[in-house]
Amino acid sequence: MGNHIQDRGGNSVIIRLDISGERMSFGLVANIVSSLGGDIIAIDTIHIGPDSSIRDMTVNVADASGVSLITEAIGKIPGIRIVNTSDRTFLLHLGGKIEVTPKVTIQNRDDLSRVYTPDVARVCAAIQDNPDKAFSLTVKRNTVAVVSDGTAVLGLGNIGPRAAMPVMEGKAMLFKQFAGVDAFPICLDTTDTEEIVRTVKAISPAFGGINLEDISSPRCFEIEQRLREELDIPVFHDDQHGTAVVAYAGLINALKVAGKTLSEATVVICGIGAAGVAISNILMSAGVKELIGVDKGGILVGGVDYGNHVHNAFANAANPNRRTGTLKDALKGADVFIGVSAGGLLTREDVLEMAPNPIVFALANPKPEIVPGEIDDIVAVAATGRSDYPNQINNVLCFPGIFRAALDCRASTINEEMKLAAAEAIASVIPDDKLSSYSIIPSVFDQTVVERIRDRVVRAAMDTGVARRIPKEFRN
Repeated sequence: MGNHIQDRGGNSVIIRLDISGERMSFGLVANIVSSLGGDIIAIDTIHIGPDSSIRDMTVNVADASGVSLITEAIGKIPGIRIVNTSDRTFLLHLGGKIEVTPKVTIQNRDDLSRVYTPDVARVCAAIQDNPDKAFSLTVKRNTVAVVSDGTAVLGLGNIGPRAAMPVMEGKAMLFKQFAGVDAFPICLDTTDTEEIVRTVKAISPAFGGINLEDISSPRCFEIEQRLREELDIPVFHDDQHGTAVVAYAGLINALKVAGKTLSEATVVICGIGAAGVAISNILMSAGVKELIGVDKGGILVGGVDYGNHVHNAFANAANPNRRTGTLKDALKGADVFIGVSAGGLLTREDVLEMAPNPIVFALANPKPEIVPGEIDDIVAVAATGRSDYPNQINNVLCFPGIFRAALDCRASTINEEMKLAAAEAIASVIPDDKLSSYSIIPSVFDQTVVERIRDRVVRAAMDTGVARRIPKEFRN
């Protein structure tokens, strides 16, 4: 087992103190920390000398600004010197969060010849004769490339490939912990569509799947489409389809709580970017008939040239009754609001204009379109993308299991049927008798999620003819 990461709430820092004098009261330090909103969770003695002692004080604060207030106040106490302050989040990232370790140990010359040279040549020759053997004789069998250009990192925007690396490393950790998939972060120093496509194709022989991440819209659509067409391994843009799968899973259960049906519900999608388009597509595939998309200019209507082929295609596929106007107009009588736009766009008055027992998924991060506490009394279900509110719509529920399934059956692609199967699997984790306004989606730590996704997605891949291997437990 790896090291556990504790104290997840707020910002955790370690303040190293050089305390002079035997009579110095540590209670004074504790009172200052507490008065400034900090919480001391550990005190470790590092060194005790004849005239002073060195102690590490671990403090939780609500936000980073609290750290400077606390250190400034402590520094004014006679007899105390602050040696340094270490942010525990930064300490966790020292040297990166992942590593590569061998599955076998090389102990002698015979081992060396088998893993490297000369014996390894026989394995190379076998793959040369039959390229499909790469799936069974190399890491390709269980490895996914997490590819980004750092142009659309959640909550941060266009921060570039180097700054995006910690996020991609975290993604690789989630792949491994939740589904046993080996993933490696690859951040590309280019935003050119052609160069990204060419680079991913060039590295693809080493990987069993490609997870595209945090690539800005509308380039992300073309990059994914091109790679899906030109590669024979699954390509999955998680910002689009991971969000869509989990949102649909949550909506399946939210509709049950609200006493509504998918085919009769009017759904408003606010924010027609990567996630908004993908959510709309999966919902229309699942049976939603009345879906209205709203972007900065208002409701999108078919037949209008928006100067954006993505918006044009969306408008022609959605809004069958050709409604026009603003977000407020779209919400009148609507059953479902799904926001993937910007914080604070929705008001309580807007929600009151919706149909009885409305469903509101305010998924903008870090600030939702509306805080659930403002509407809890007038909605059937409220959900956000945040972990500090009930019903978090989190991509982590999707991508580990869907890639586990795709790798295990060597799927050539991840198609719409597999995405629908993944959503239905996630929704099925919560029995109908356990559903409530505050419980429509399972925890990301529920170990049954990956198992259920794998089962249903493998079967969907087999049913649609994209599985190139049948796992033994699925063989009749």
